[in-house]
Amino acid sequence: MKKIFLIGWKDVMLAFRDRAALILMLAAPFALTLGMGFVTGRFSGSSNTGVGDIPVIVVNQDGGSLGNALVEAFQSPDLQTLVAPTTMNDPAAARQAVDDDQAAAAVIIPAGFTQSILPGGSAEPAAQVVQIELYTNPTRSTSAGVASTIVEEFLNRLEVGRVGGLVTATQLLRRGIAQPQQAAAIGQETGTRLAAGQNATAITLKSVTGSGETPKFDILAYMAPGMALMFLMYTASNGGRTLLTERYQGTLPRLLVSPTSTAQVFAGKVFGIFLTGAAQMLILILASGLLFQLYWGDPLGVLALVLAAVVGAVGWGLLITALARTPGQVAGVGSAIMLTFGILGGSFFNLDQMPGWFQVISRVTPNAWGISGFTTLAMGGSIGDILGPIGALLVMGAVLFCLAVLFFNRRGIAQQ
Repeated sequence: MKKIFLIGWKDVMLAFRDRAALILMLAAPFALTLGMGFVTGRFSGSSNTGVGDIPVIVVNQDGGSLGNALVEAFQSPDLQTLVAPTTMNDPAAARQAVDDDQAAAAVIIPAGFTQSILPGGSAEPAAQVVQIELYTNPTRSTSAGVASTIVEEFLNRLEVGRVGGLVTATQLLRRGIAQPQQAAAIGQETGTRLAAGQNATAITLKSVTGSGETPKFDILAYMAPGMALMFLMYTASNGGRTLLTERYQGTLPRLLVSPTSTAQVFAGKVFGIFLTGAAQMLILILASGLLFQLYWGDPLGVLALVLAAVVGAVGWGLLITALARTPGQVAGVGSAIMLTFGILGGSFFNLDQMPGWFQVISRVTPNAWGISGFTTLAMGGSIGDILGPIGALLVMGAVLFCLAVLFFNRRGIAQQ
């Protein structure tokens, strides 16, 4: 055990003495996190998340209760820090303002919208529901997505109200409580109360942690783990590359002829890669916490997730090394895998915005599982809430480690 520890510790010291490696292990992820923090407004003091005061234009040509309810939803106190709505009367002017990048989106409520959903005293619904137009700015995809979400939530509430009114009227008729001529009025009244009642705000959130505190999400709590996990893949592949480098330089054969077994040498090298990756992650976490006051979440959960993420990354690093023939191939493939996993794993964007098939593919990366766990912790979760990501990372590392050992044995890399 002592030999394994000494071999691993030696590799850690060599890694942290390599200036080029240090740049990619620590300086690059830290600089990218800092840059993205400035881009998103994290350091401007204007918003906790970097997304706020989204300019949205609302054109209400309807004038009915439902059109007014949507306007009130955008103007509600719950959304006052998220959107900055303005009203216009001319749809063409609103679209032009969006084209001129003066707004992220224009919500145009056409005339007859309320009447098409709540047709007054008529028992017959309108032949066709008048649709709301959402005119978005393609250069502000995130902000436009927020406006779209508000409108969609409002329309979902309308649908719930419509179905609720229909079900209520049907049940009253079946039980003989209401007469057929009263059904339309009862359905309309119930639907109106459900869809555009006093609580007409489109989005209302009330989240608390296990301790009863309201969590405050910091955009850096998503970006910092994403950058750290992406460059962790470089550390893992670079550590695996040292196996081939030492073999070509003759260091590994000399080590194998010493009173040290092949298993001890291999275990020591793997242990060194693991220690280097864990040290890299913990240094970045401590630095971001001290300099940016970034809250990563439950310390025990953070530590467990870091160790599990390193296990998953080391597994990929060993597999790349086992399949490569030269140290140069490991470096090239490792860099490509680092960037590919960064994209697939959500280091640059939220995976929730991607299609379902993309989210499924992302699960082959340690980045996706790690980011999911770190985001949960930053939102107030405990270690019990991230057992899924931890388990997935450990299984991933174990499977990849077994495959790497199989290929190592076939190629005789660890032979004297």
